[in-house]
Amino acid sequence: MRTRTTTAALIAAGLLLTLAACGTEPEPDKTAGPKPAYKVTKQDTEGNKRNVEVEVDTTKDLRAVFDDVVRGLKDEAGYYVMINCSSGGTAAADNRLANGQYANGSMGAATTGLDDGTTEFDTNDGATCPA
Repeated sequence: MRTRTTTAALIAAGLLLTLAACGTEPEPDKTAGPKPAYKVTKQDTEGNKRNVEVEVDTTKDLRAVFDDVVRGLKDEAGYYVMINCSSGGTAAADNRLANGQYANGSMGAATTGLDDGTTEFDTNDGATCPA
């Protein structure tokens, strides 16, 4: 009889914990602002060195765009992120606003020369994004 009581008590405790967990929602990230507007126009999916081309309509929040793109890169590789204005470029030359690198894993570190998990980001001085 004692085994049944212990088993019943464990089941009841487990149900209470499950119900308590279901009633809670994760806290929203209060440091995250609105997601920057951008469009990934080209992204390599194979190899140790991968290029990611991004288009934006404004020069505002370029670092936030870069950071958001990097958060979505999961494969071990060295990533080169190029941020271009969606207008003002030509078929021969894009309208480059910023460049960045991201090293994901030891292969990413070897490819980029950065430490694993780190980034490097630079904007092009005087770059504009016409409407």
